Order: sequence, then structure tokens, then C-alpha cells
Amino acid sequence: MAVETLTFGCRLNAYEGEVMKAEAEKAGLDNAIIINTCAVTEEAVKQAKQAVRKARRDNPAARIIVTGCAAQTEARTFGDMDEVDLVIGNEDKLKAESYEPMVFGLALNDKVQVNDIGNVRETAGHLIAGMDRRTRAFVQVQNGCDHRCTFCIIPFGRGPSRSVPMGLVVEQIKTLVGNGVREVVLTGVDITSYGPDLPGAPTLGTLVQAILRHVPDLPRLRISSIDSIEADAALYEAVADPRLMPHLHLSLQSGDDLILKRMKRRHLRDDALAVVEKLRTIRPDMVFGADIIAGFPTETEAMFVNSLRFIGEAGLTYIHAFPYSPRPGTPAARMPQVSKATAKARAGLLRAEGERQFAALCATRLGSTENVLMERNGLGRTEQFVPVSVASMQPGELSAVRITGLGPYGLIGEKLRAAA
Repeated sequence: MAVETLTFGCRLNAYEGEVMKAEAEKAGLDNAIIINTCAVTEEAVKQAKQAVRKARRDNPAARIIVTGCAAQTEARTFGDMDEVDLVIGNEDKLKAESYEPMVFGLALNDKVQVNDIGNVRETAGHLIAGMDRRTRAFVQVQNGCDHRCTFCIIPFGRGPSRSVPMGLVVEQIKTLVGNGVREVVLTGVDITSYGPDLPGAPTLGTLVQAILRHVPDLPRLRISSIDSIEADAALYEAVADPRLMPHLHLSLQSGDDLILKRMKRRHLRDDALAVVEKLRTIRPDMVFGADIIAGFPTETEAMFVNSLRFIGEAGLTYIHAFPYSPRPGTPAARMPQVSKATAKARAGLLRAEGERQFAALCATRLGSTENVLMERNGLGRTEQFVPVSVASMQPGELSAVRITGLGPYGLIGEKLRAAA
């Protein structure tokens, strides 16, 4: 076995998992498993610990390296696990020298190698050849977060907000397109905060416009989760470009004003609805997803219903709903808690409503012609990110597809011709 990575959590973690594997192999590391953790919820940390124990059982001779956000925020917890050989912080996990074989064993005074992430001020760009069999690639444009939402541990795992220079991002995407990548996803921890730390203080919108202008051969550009209150004028302008895909994921968290205030979010319910309406005015085919926390401390049934109603009011079709999980050291962990059973039940209701909205979206596409980018196993994605099963397409192929039916994952279609 060479180097294997196990990644938990967000798209940025998925991107970083590919970078870590490449950097570790560059350093000459072999027979190793790198576990890239997530700290968003208690359950995510639990899953990472289970993965560590399973990796050791299945690979007794391998080196087990733990990194990522949970390793940053709970370094000693992982360092105390007998199964773990090395704990690396988020600052160093993308550096080849962190994986040099000499750092193991007697060369270490302490197997926990985690620095203060709060002192980091730069985010380097790392190029990976592509993901999803070179169909889609993630490009990190930003890292860290300067906000302090009361429920969130991530600023302590990722450090302050910092941006990758625009020129470097554009050059990375040019290289990826030259390698055959058909779709690029811009990712980060809080990507709508992109730019103020760079010369000239560019915004996410100016970055998106620069990519579309300077990489004309890129068929598809996507943006990952955005904080709607930070959307800038240039981003609204860019939404009109057909190569920017009509699918945005909102960092919503709640549909109730009092809960949003207690979360220390910077938007209210009507603010988010106004953003959805404005974007749909510019781009009528735009669809939205959202993160929603169920059972946040002090959430009453009426407050929860406001979140549930928001899904239908905004027509949200991709819901990432999860029960609130108290993270040690955060203000929300000290607030009056909602029972775990109630939070879990409410999360299930949010997901069910999202599934109904998704089914309604799929029904509107019957008989339509969609541009589909094939990924793998006969499944591709429309511009609105709806999965489509197409029998006659190869991974990486971008074609016009007529939608003929509904399937277990979304839509069923038949290829018409190659898309422009």
C-alpha cells in the first residue's frame, strides 16, 4: 500500500485530501493512511475516531496520520490514541515536509505536531490534476473564517480568513482545463469573504468574472456554499453568464429571526429570501440548496416551523439538515439545550421537505433537454446539479440529453448530441 486518504466533511476537505495524498507521495511516504477529519459536529469527530481504530485493525503495519479540523481543535485527544502515529495541524497538512518518513518514530519528541492556526496569514494555492475522474475539479480560493457564529468551532480549526491570489487561481484553472477538466468548483470555508486581504481587495464576484473572461474554454464553473449577505454586485453580474452554473448553496442555518440572532448570523429571514428572489430575477433557472441546523439551543416548535416553511417559500431543493451538536468552547454550548431526540426528529422533517422540493424540481424537467456532464457509473449532472442516468455516455462527456423519466437518484435521459 502506498498512501491512502480517508476524508470526512466538506468539499474543501475533499480537495485537500487529494493535495495531501500528492504531497505525502512526493515526500516518499508509503504504507500510510491519512485521515482528514471534520469538527463540525460531535458525530463527525466520533466517526473519525472510529475510522482510526478500523484503519489500525485492517492495516496493523501502516502509519496512521490524523489531520484536519478535529485534529486541530482536539489534537491531544487524537494524540492519546494508541492507534495514531502522527497528528498534523491544518497549517502543515498540505506541506510535503510534514510527511517525510524521518518525522516518525524516534525523531519526534511528541507525535502531536499542531501549531496555533490563529497566526496563519496566507493560503497557498495547490494544483491537483482533477477529481471525479477529471470530470470535475475543486479549486480552493479561500480558507479560514473571521466570523464567530455562536455554534461554530471551524474558525478555531481553520484560522482567519485568507485568500488565494486571483492570478494563481486563474492559472490553476487554465491548467485543469488543459488536462481535460470540464467543470470547476470554487471552494473554501467562507468564499464570499474572498479578497480583502489581497492587493486591490478583489471580491468573489471579480474573481468569478476574471475566471470566465480569462478561461474561455472552461465549459462549467460552480460556486460552493455562499453566505448570502456577503454577495457583491460583481457576483450578481456574473450570475447572468451561462457558464456559471445555476445552482447555489446558501449558508442559511435557520429560517427564524431570533435563532439567527442567537447564532450571531449577519442576515435575517427576509434578507435570505430577498437574495433568492434577486438571483432568480437575474437567472430564472437558478436552484438553491441550504445548510439548516435543527434543534439549535432555545429553538421552540414555532421557531422550527419557520425554518421548515422557509424551504418551501424559497423553493430550496438541496437541503443539508443536521441536528445541532454542542461544540466545546462555543457560546451556544452554554445556552439552554434542545433534546437530542427533538433535534434529530426536526432534522428528519427538514430533509423530508427538501426531498419533496427536489422531487417537484425533477418533475418540471420531464421532456426537457438538459446539458449533462457525465461523471461515473452512468450518472451525470445537469447544470442545476440534478443527477441524470444516461446509458450511452462516457465519464467526462458533456452532451445534450432529453429527459425521459424519473429515476431513483433524480432523472433518466437519453443522449441527443454533444453540447457546445
